[in-house]
Amino acid sequence: MEYRNEKLEEFNKFLNERKVAVIGLGVSNLPLIEYLHNHNANVTVFDNKTIDEIPKDVMDKITQYSMKFSFGEKYLSNLHGFELIFRSPSCLPTTPELVEEEKKGALITTEIELVIKMSPSKIIGITGSEGKTTTTTLVAEVIKNAGYNCFLGGNIGTPLFTRINEMKPDDIVVLELSSFQLMDMEVSPDVSIVTNITPNHLNVHKDYQEYIDAKKNIFKYQNKDGVLIINYDNEITKEFAKEANGKVIYFSSKERLDDGYIVDGDIIKQCEEGLRKHLINTNEITIKGKHNYENICAVLAATQGIVDIDNAIDTITKFKGVHHRLEFVKEKNGIKWYNDSAATSPTRTIAGINGFKENIILIAGGSDKNLDYTPIAKPIVEHVKKLLLIGETSTKIYDAVKKELEVQHKNLDISMCDSLEQTIKLARRSAESGDVVLFSPASASFDMFKNMYDRGDQFKKLVAEEV
Repeated sequence: MEYRNEKLEEFNKFLNERKVAVIGLGVSNLPLIEYLHNHNANVTVFDNKTIDEIPKDVMDKITQYSMKFSFGEKYLSNLHGFELIFRSPSCLPTTPELVEEEKKGALITTEIELVIKMSPSKIIGITGSEGKTTTTTLVAEVIKNAGYNCFLGGNIGTPLFTRINEMKPDDIVVLELSSFQLMDMEVSPDVSIVTNITPNHLNVHKDYQEYIDAKKNIFKYQNKDGVLIINYDNEITKEFAKEANGKVIYFSSKERLDDGYIVDGDIIKQCEEGLRKHLINTNEITIKGKHNYENICAVLAATQGIVDIDNAIDTITKFKGVHHRLEFVKEKNGIKWYNDSAATSPTRTIAGINGFKENIILIAGGSDKNLDYTPIAKPIVEHVKKLLLIGETSTKIYDAVKKELEVQHKNLDISMCDSLEQTIKLARRSAESGDVVLFSPASASFDMFKNMYDRGDQFKKLVAEEV
């Protein structure tokens, strides 16, 4: 008998002639607009870009569908009288206009929340301050290679709302979830991973507690059958266990747990009732760094009982990593160049620095997320041969490092640069055979680039041209 998704069918009927607002014309909402039109919703689209900044193909579609729109600086001033509002992750649920509409009875949601609510498939969700993209991608690879029909989405992959009708009970959905997506979520995945929690996005969130509370929604609405996988070494995630409704699985690279998954020296082990089973030697793993071995522990925990352990290990050992995350770019004259553009916070760059035993020439700096750069100073002083700084945060990083140099009575060659191209030229002149040049900004990208992917692509292009 062919499967029927009755929840989706009911929602599709609900859309007929409803007043629906779609806020943000990003990647996830464009297929949504077409879907809503096809189900006879009365749609108005909102975006903070001006009409001249909206891509022509998008405007053509809006015109073709005879949709109303509100664009520009005061784009939400016309947000009145809607029954259903889809917000983009960049439009926080605390936005005053959204709060006001919710008080009037509007349903505020996101395309990814509806995926979790309406998909008949098992859902594995991953969040964290660092490591979530690598973990999410690897979970999906393990699932797919085991023969499952796997849907990858959320913060990465393709928008999934318009594919709910393809999902079946035996399929598996794997989602990377940001704090902005989780912030007002009222449903949780069946299996949830929190890789770690450190200060991030404090230029957007009201405070650190709001950021932490948003992350909690990934497990808050689980039932007793839910599974929460958390980092035992992170004080905040460790405390999440007290609020879990279902089973908790820990992973650790510092503690010899009686139950869970651990990185014990060069070995990743599964622990059950005090017995520790050798699973993988880290020398067999392509992606390097203790943080990545922790991510692998989380992957093994999430896929246990779904995928045969030997199949999972085979996929993990062959996995070459994700673009812009400690991505090997080039080796010339014995010098290795790495792109870690996805390192948008100090803790992520610290993990990158700790992933190498070679002398490091570090290129760092970018736009400011109101983060504290004090923690990055000691690893830089102890492991970096030359420091090249660019962007808004260059002064904050410089000041933190100079203070640490004074404490340790050391010197470090530091250059303040005007462009990424300049840093690469200086790195090339300074590097010697056996050195690593690491581009790990510890900052967001929006001061000089479209996003972290654009930043990483430009780095790789410049390395190809200059080195």
